[in-house]
Amino acid sequence: MTRVYLPTTVDRVRGLVASGSIAADPEPFEADGDDEAAEYAALMSAADASTTLIQGPGRRVVLVAEVADAGAPIALADLVAVHADVADRGVDADPDEDLAWFGVQEIDSLL
Repeated sequence: MTRVYLPTTVDRVRGLVASGSIAADPEPFEADGDDEAAEYAALMSAADASTTLIQGPGRRVVLVAEVADAGAPIALADLVAVHADVADRGVDADPDEDLAWFGVQEIDSLL
């Protein structure tokens, strides 16, 4: 299994909840190795990429999943965590600001 970090948007997460899966497009980020620094780097790269998916103010969202094929659609059951901003950010917000961690069972409250 491979741990992937998929940059996405709140609207796409709503679609994931409704349909049960989400396309791994844009290509998800993978951690190089099993250490925390590599996972954090992959998370923040995905957070940067999610910024380009939102138009204007919005929340960065990164889905974390364990998958057999990094390019295949990601099922809701594959998710292990969600990282997101807790509120909309302005377009001039600090790009290095950390995201909040949410358990998969908290997706509804995140939306």
